[in-house]
Amino acid sequence: MTLQSMTGFARSEGSSGRYRWAWELRSVNGKGLDLRLRLPSGMEALETALRDIASQSLSRGNIQAGLSVSASETKLEAVVNRDALDAVLALKQQLGNAVSDAPLSFDTLLSVRGLVEFREPEETEDAQAARNADIVDGFSAAVASLKAMREREGASLYTLLSTHIDRIEQLTSVIEADPSRQPEHIRARLEAQIALIGDGNGSLDRERLYAEAALLATKADLREEIDRLTSHVSAARELLAAGGPVGRKLDFLAQEFNRESNTICSKSNASAVTAAGIELKVVIDQFREQVQNLE
Repeated sequence: MTLQSMTGFARSEGSSGRYRWAWELRSVNGKGLDLRLRLPSGMEALETALRDIASQSLSRGNIQAGLSVSASETKLEAVVNRDALDAVLALKQQLGNAVSDAPLSFDTLLSVRGLVEFREPEETEDAQAARNADIVDGFSAAVASLKAMREREGASLYTLLSTHIDRIEQLTSVIEADPSRQPEHIRARLEAQIALIGDGNGSLDRERLYAEAALLATKADLREEIDRLTSHVSAARELLAAGGPVGRKLDFLAQEFNRESNTICSKSNASAVTAAGIELKVVIDQFREQVQNLE
């Protein structure tokens, strides 16, 4: 499975009978799949089918989907109100000689309010079903186009996130290899510091000094943090390789990365380790920022 970004745009348009329709889809980051449909009046019945189509291809993102429909030509038909016409004719007969015996003119009939109504002809159910089917197919095409764009963005994110993971691994190796982590180095540094405040006669108990150095080395040991970082690096690579909707899992790993880097900086007893830890935090922040864009 490929990675998908949660940002993208797609458009699909076409015609059905005398109607033209157009879909526009916009996608941005979201915690889940939130599809917001804007449909013309009378087409609300399509919503269930549209949501099913979207959920089959997308799992996360706030998606705005708008449909516009217009008639390519306007056709009108005249509809005669038979009850009104019968009432007019009955009134003429009732009035008898009080009015002219001449037949009612067409212009006169048109002037009677409500007698003739001009309106668009009603479409048959088959025509409506065909139009709606074409519109739903157009939505499927738009979703497919949106997914393709999100996958292209996902491929770029894969490269960028892999680079960040490689750098995290490199900095972890730098921290692991730093000589300041060795008990001998800690003991030497402790001796030098004590010599500055002592009498310099070398009468300090060497066994006690070694014990203190070992205690400090234990408190400052970064083995667990380094091992966890190494494990998280492997897990992140496996998730990227697996693809699919892995954004939430990678975001969790980013939090774990950050926790270990904070601990390393707090335990550090050497400027080189501190510098590597700070750079590690910067890279992790960049990693997490990009992970927010993943499905």
